[in-house]
Amino acid sequence: MMSDFCMEGGCACGYVRYQITIKPMFVHCCHCRDCQRLSGSAFAINAMVESTHVHLLQGKTETITVPTPSGMGQQICRCPNCKTAVWSYYGGAGDKNSFIRVGSLDEPDLLPPDIHIYTRSKQPWITLSASIPAVDTSYDPNEYWPEESLERRKVLYE
Repeated sequence: MMSDFCMEGGCACGYVRYQITIKPMFVHCCHCRDCQRLSGSAFAINAMVESTHVHLLQGKTETITVPTPSGMGQQICRCPNCKTAVWSYYGGAGDKNSFIRVGSLDEPDLLPPDIHIYTRSKQPWITLSASIPAVDTSYDPNEYWPEESLERRKVLYE
């Protein structure tokens, strides 16, 4: 049941602690060059959660804006001390939808990706599982998201 869902996470130094109180709508593993650059890794894994279900338990975040190919920018919320990114907001979605950095959760293994996106720029040494959808760029949520998540998304942007 969605109301029984609860996960906690935080930054590397422990100053920022947060909780999400609803199952993510969808989890992306993004292989675009921007996510590679911003994460310093081969990809970024983001869980989409309505911001009303993201609760800061301790500390505060600082928000920085970085440019994106769309021109709308991405706001990254980070610990002001250790600079760990804990979630972001993307220009088109605004701050209604938080993109939780799955790696900042205490148990990131509980939220595997639902889809791999921008695989056209994935690192060649990464082998993707055939059991998880993968697309070259972006995708239509109507093709991949569960009905419940599509309904939540619709309510979010009404």
